[in-house]
Amino acid sequence: MTAAPSFVERHGLWSDTQRAAARHALQEISARGIELVRFSFADQHGLLRGKTIAAAALPDALASGVAVVSTLFAKDTSHKTVYPVFSAGGGFGMAEMEGGGDAIIVADPTTFRVLPWAPDTAWLLCDAYFPGGKPVPFDTRHVCRMALDRLAGAGYEFLAGLEIEFHVFRITDPHLRHSDAGQPGEPPEVSLLSTGYQLLSESRYDQIDPVMEILRRDLAQLELPLRSFEIEYGPSQLEITLSALPGLGSADAMVLFRSAVKQICRRHGYHATFMCRPRLPNVMSSGWHLHQSLALRGTGANAFMPETAGEQLSRVGRQYLAGLLEHARGASAFATPTINGYKRYRPFALAPDRATWGRDNRGTMLRVLGGADDPATRIENRLGESAANPYLYFASQIYAGLDGIVRGLDPGAAADTPYDARAPMLPRTLEEAIACLREDAAMRAGFGDGFVDYFCRIKEAEIARFNLEVTDWEHREYFDMF
Repeated sequence: MTAAPSFVERHGLWSDTQRAAARHALQEISARGIELVRFSFADQHGLLRGKTIAAAALPDALASGVAVVSTLFAKDTSHKTVYPVFSAGGGFGMAEMEGGGDAIIVADPTTFRVLPWAPDTAWLLCDAYFPGGKPVPFDTRHVCRMALDRLAGAGYEFLAGLEIEFHVFRITDPHLRHSDAGQPGEPPEVSLLSTGYQLLSESRYDQIDPVMEILRRDLAQLELPLRSFEIEYGPSQLEITLSALPGLGSADAMVLFRSAVKQICRRHGYHATFMCRPRLPNVMSSGWHLHQSLALRGTGANAFMPETAGEQLSRVGRQYLAGLLEHARGASAFATPTINGYKRYRPFALAPDRATWGRDNRGTMLRVLGGADDPATRIENRLGESAANPYLYFASQIYAGLDGIVRGLDPGAAADTPYDARAPMLPRTLEEAIACLREDAAMRAGFGDGFVDYFCRIKEAEIARFNLEVTDWEHREYFDMF
């Protein structure tokens, strides 16, 4: 009797390349004595969730996928369920989201990695589907793939290089008492590894090198395209850069990088955080500078590289740049999706406060690098925070840039003094950013009304919780005065 086709076969979810990668992964697991494989997917916040599968059960998990509760797509950053999932349609107007039923995460075998810090453990990144085989529309990797497909239809491929700033501290109290638990729990108490304020200082680098060496060794074994290891401006602040990869590969690298850094550091008694501006004395904000360009499909040539000496960008590059400017306010919720991240947008702080562009100017939102005869010509967007979901950040850039190309927009003159420029101000709060996103026609046309409204509702739940909290600022401001 012929066996019934598996979930993957029935719905045609793998390419020939993925099927070959699955066979290779099984061979590697057997040869290396791997005992556990983590099936992970990136949720709406860009955080990895999933299940760990015993090696003996792996062939079936690869063929049939792994069931996870669909409420994972309904949660805010405190892990609280925002949508009424036990009502009709689960609050989404979708029968598949009712009652906390299953979603099926299906591994992408091309993402197989052996985790160097976790004994006998491998990892696979997954895509999410409903049991009927339809992609979960809130799966952000799927959302990014749709944006990349639209870009491919226009004849281009998205390339991204990453500059990621973050902090690493030594844990002095992990706060694991019962009273420390909650939604969210009490974060660890930490101390500095360096006092900072010596940008790119070799002495400061040497102070933090023991941590850098741990990270470098393990990240290299993950085959991430590591480029540089740097001391950033603030105390205990680091920057690691990754070389350019095609769009989905670069987004995958970002989620793996962030998760790996946090896990590696924690196992060695350190706390790594990609929070933009921790509430600690003297620390600096961390940003994520996204270097992006378009390659022509077929030839791989850089579509941003101009042909005429003295020009910064090609015609297509200028139009793409203009689209990023046009939709900077609408896209900011994807680039900076946390309440905390908007405390970074301030003048004279190597961070943007308005939608401007300039040639090699770190005060602008968009920094243009390269020129004629430079195949590395690109646009650096300095808008994002390191906590952003890379799939949504990339998709927002693609939809904004494509709108600029389709409409033939012009970016105008460069801003030589960006903090004095007459240009639209970036949102000052996540609440303002969400309002801008709701009104942005290109973001709605690209992501779809359903996804935009879903994302805004998730974020508005976080804003509502924040507005109910009594902050230290309020206590200091009012407790004695009134």
